Parts: sequence; C-alpha cells; structure tokens
Amino acid sequence: MPSHDMNSFQTVLRSSKHIIAIAGAGLSVASGIPTFRGAGGLWRKYDAMSLATPGSFRRDPSLVWQFYHYRREVALKAMPNPAHLALASFSLPQTRALIAPDSTFTLITQNVDGLSARASQQVQSAQPQFLDVPDDTQTKLLEMHGRLFDVRCTSAKCGHTEFNTTSPICASLAGTELAIAAGDADHAIPVVDLPRCSECGALARPGVVWFEEVPLHLDVIENLVDQADLCLVVGTSSTLYPAAGYASEVQEHGGTVAVFNLEHSAGDEEADFLFLGPCEETLPKALGLTSVLYS
Repeated sequence: MPSHDMNSFQTVLRSSKHIIAIAGAGLSVASGIPTFRGAGGLWRKYDAMSLATPGSFRRDPSLVWQFYHYRREVALKAMPNPAHLALASFSLPQTRALIAPDSTFTLITQNVDGLSARASQQVQSAQPQFLDVPDDTQTKLLEMHGRLFDVRCTSAKCGHTEFNTTSPICASLAGTELAIAAGDADHAIPVVDLPRCSECGALARPGVVWFEEVPLHLDVIENLVDQADLCLVVGTSSTLYPAAGYASEVQEHGGTVAVFNLEHSAGDEEADFLFLGPCEETLPKALGLTSVLYS
C-alpha cells in the first residue's frame, strides 16, 4: 500500500539526486484547461481518437482545425496555476538546492498547452538574479506531445514549423470556438481558407503529436528514466503509453514513485507515495514551496 505521509516523502525528496516529473492533463485543470477524458470535457461529442489522428486531418481538416482553434483560444486565456509554478520553482537550481541538494530535475509533460513553459518564464522573471545560471544546470522541460501553438506545413518538400499565437490563427476560424464549446462544429470551412504555411502556402496542421505518431524526445526521456531515483507522477491517469510506463521503469531499478492526482487512477496501489487531491494544493506542499508561491 502506498504511503500518504508527507514528511516521509520529503525525507526521500531531500536525498534524491535524479528527479523527474511526468505530467498529464490534470496538471492544467485548475488553469481552466479541460481534460481529454473528464466528464463533460472536450470530448463529449468529438472523441479524442476520432479527431487527434493524421487520418482525421486528411478526411476533415476543417473540423480538426476548428477543434484545435478552440483549444488554442482556451490555452491563450489560461494562466499557470500553483502546480505549474511549483514545478517551475523547483526547477531552479538555487531553489532546489534548499530542498534536494545536488539534484537534477526534468519535467516531462504530455500537455501541449504551453503552461509549463509560461510558468518557467514567470518564475525566472521574478528572480532575474538566476537567469545567468550555466546551461548545464538549467532545468529541462520536455514537451513530448509537441506544442499547441506550433504550426507545421503538411508539404513534405517544405516541412516548415513555426510558433504562432495569433488569435484567431486565420479569419475563417474566428468565432468557431463557440460552436465547439457547445459541442457543435458542423460548419465546413473550405480547405483554402484554413491556416496555411507562411513559407510555401501549403495547408498547415497543428504541430502537436497525434495518436499514431511518435512522441518527441523519446531517447532523451529513456535515459532520464534509467537514471531517475525519484519519479513524480502529476495529473495523469497513466493509461497512455509510453509515458504510462515510465514510473514502473523507475521502480524496477530501485527508484521511488510519488503520485499526485485528483482521484484514484491506474497503478496507484503500486506507487510508493500517493497524494490525492487537487495537485495545485498537494504538489506545492510536498515540494516545500507553499510559502514561496503564496507569500
């Protein structure tokens, strides 16, 4: 049975040397980002498997782009919550030295909303004296499913990708987020009016990793998992592989796993520590950063 003792967890945290966090959709719920599978979430009418695939985009790029335009608009309005900020603060070597001396830390996120990157920018801008930390001691943020605001050319001859937060990304998508929010996106937009590559003019697609595509940074992540002696599982149901298997891999070579989820999920009973509740509350407390974030 997993332990729920926060003091025992913090003792393990203090002695850990190679720490990773695996983050999922639950990390961003408090920021107003709906989850894939939550009741009443984005997928009431449009199942994730039916939209987030290359085949779906080939069959109906209008519907897929309306869906991702909606997600872009939601993410643009969202702000990092205390769980994002706790992970970003913990990533600063100077902060981490007070909590887990001489340790490394990498956040591996399945989220595409960009809130972890924004939290890192927010934390660093609040502590400009830390901006000149050498690169080899800076935190690593690995967005294994890509970024919602990346826009990728579909032409194999071009392949241009750019970061684009324009709202709306093209005129034809303006206002369609309201239909998606209501579970009704039957308005067909001509392909010629959908987002285009800024380099060659071909049809562009959201720059996220879809089902049937290979996640990013897998070699780097596998090396980190092999080295990790502590794995924090934050806001994920641990059902989507390969991320779902990382915690068990850490345990197999003697590492510790701590799960932070709103409710029970797959693999909970195999965790060493389990903290149920909103991760924006449990995670800052576990990392000893509550006073920092709320001061």
